[in-house]
Amino acid sequence: GRGERETLLAVQRALSEEQFQALKYLLEERLPLGELRPATRPELCSLLLQRFPGQALRVTADLLRQIARHDLIRLYRLPGAEEESPGETGEAAGPSVASGRGEEAGCRPVSLPAASSPPSPRPRRLTEKDLIQIAQKLGREWQEVGIGCLGLERSRLDQIREDNPRSVVMQSFEMLREWRRRERQEATAPRLRACLAPASLDPEVLDLLQSFQ
Repeated sequence: GRGERETLLAVQRALSEEQFQALKYLLEERLPLGELRPATRPELCSLLLQRFPGQALRVTADLLRQIARHDLIRLYRLPGAEEESPGETGEAAGPSVASGRGEEAGCRPVSLPAASSPPSPRPRRLTEKDLIQIAQKLGREWQEVGIGCLGLERSRLDQIREDNPRSVVMQSFEMLREWRRRERQEATAPRLRACLAPASLDPEVLDLLQSFQ
C-alpha cells in the first residue's frame, strides 16, 4: 500500500550510503542480484514490496536490527518495535527472555532461552552479522588495523579496496572476513578484541565486541 511504500522510502532515506549498501548486501540471498545491485532507494522499495508482499516492513525491520539501526525501527514503528527484539524464527520467545534482553543483544535472533550462565566454555565464532556491525564502527583506518593488528598482507588489503571501491564498510567487512577465514574456529570476539586493543580505535568497537561475548 501507499503508506507502506512511504514508510519504506523514509526508512531507507534515513540510512547513510554505507548502511544502504550494507542493507543490500544482507538481501543478496533473497533478491535477484541483477536487480538488487544497481537499485536506488526507490527501486529497492519497489523490489521489497514485490518480493515480500505484506511483509516488506517486517523484512526491513529485521535488516535494520542487523545493521544496528534500532532507532529507525522505533521511530517508524516498524513490526517488532514494541518488543524491539522478537525471535526471528517465529517461535515466540518467552516474555521474560524478550524483556530481559538489552539493546545490544537485540540484533541477534534468540535460538536458546538466555541462561544466566551459558554452559559453553569456549566463545562462539563471530558471524557475518557481527562482522558487519564491527565494520561499521572501524571507519577509514581499517587498513592500518588489518596490517598492524590482524597481520594481513598489504597486497590482499589493496585487492579488497579495489573490489569494493564505493563502500568503506564493505572494505572493512571483507578484511574482517579474511581474518575470520584465517583464524577458523579461533575467530571469536575475545580474540578480535585482544588483537584490536592496542590500536587507538573508537571505544565503541571494543564495547561492541564485549557485548558479543
